[in-house]
Amino acid sequence: MDQLRPAPGGRPLRRPPRGRAGRGRRPPPRPRPPGLPHRRGAPAGDRLTVSFGPDDGGTYGVGHPVTAELSHPVPADDPRARRAVERALDVRAEPHVEGSWYWIDATTLHYRPRGYWPARATVRVHSGLDGTRITDDLYGGPSRPLAFTTGARIEAVTDVAAHRMRVYRDGRLLRTLPVTTGKAGYRTRSGTKVVLGKEPVVRMRGDSIGIARGSDDFYDLEVRWATRVTWSGEYLHAAPWSLDAQGSEDVSHGCTGMSTEDAAWLFRTVREGDLVRVVNGYGEPMSPFGNGFGDWNLGWAEWLRGSAFGPGVPRPAADAGPAAGGLDPAL
Repeated sequence: MDQLRPAPGGRPLRRPPRGRAGRGRRPPPRPRPPGLPHRRGAPAGDRLTVSFGPDDGGTYGVGHPVTAELSHPVPADDPRARRAVERALDVRAEPHVEGSWYWIDATTLHYRPRGYWPARATVRVHSGLDGTRITDDLYGGPSRPLAFTTGARIEAVTDVAAHRMRVYRDGRLLRTLPVTTGKAGYRTRSGTKVVLGKEPVVRMRGDSIGIARGSDDFYDLEVRWATRVTWSGEYLHAAPWSLDAQGSEDVSHGCTGMSTEDAAWLFRTVREGDLVRVVNGYGEPMSPFGNGFGDWNLGWAEWLRGSAFGPGVPRPAADAGPAAGGLDPAL
């Protein structure tokens, strides 16, 4: 059976470290805004640095946001400091797209385009924090840049009412799969999610989500071809026990179940960062943050309100530099 959380002692997906930095080609430094002096003599532990994600050098789906994890908190009640940070975090994509940072909390930012990343794009992320004054007592330090590419635009769209999943590559329908989603009391979350990872086998147990042993709903199974879309344990996976319901009825505990053959095909087709949308459903909406990458469930105007350069605040001018397709992080 499906579940919403991997069982203790099972084989859960290893969550990657948040904002892991990596190696990438550093773009030319951006001009430093006036009024922000340099100071390079502070001890490294007292300087603000940033770790970017996803992993450097990889290829990801078009839905994967850029993450930035700060070494020191920058509180919301210091908008000047937050603007100084945003000015220094530079994201450039080829081809060019409009995008913006969003402050999740005092140490975490996400960057996403207005729409999804273009397919087969190159994204480069660079910190210009080194030497930048953030507050009277905090200056920026050096951080490692990041570069990654995107693959084809893959979207798996589950129509809950129709009990069908349609999988597209670059807008072309690849396959339609009969599925079953969450039954009453365990409805599958609606909205847009992003593939977080894939596990060939994962153990799922009912008591991990509060289902008592011995009850009719209890299960303890090893599940194959599991594609993960939330940290709490929502998957797209093989469910051979529900073949009779797939395409006609919702019987799962929140995951999206399908035949073993279809789950294996989907497992081979998608990659981390690909899009998974659930439409015409009955479940609660996917949260934007905290349980995976639900960033795309915020409209663009709402996303821009998460930037330190909110309405009425002048934004830095775009600086494409010598690299084609420059992005200004505050656009």
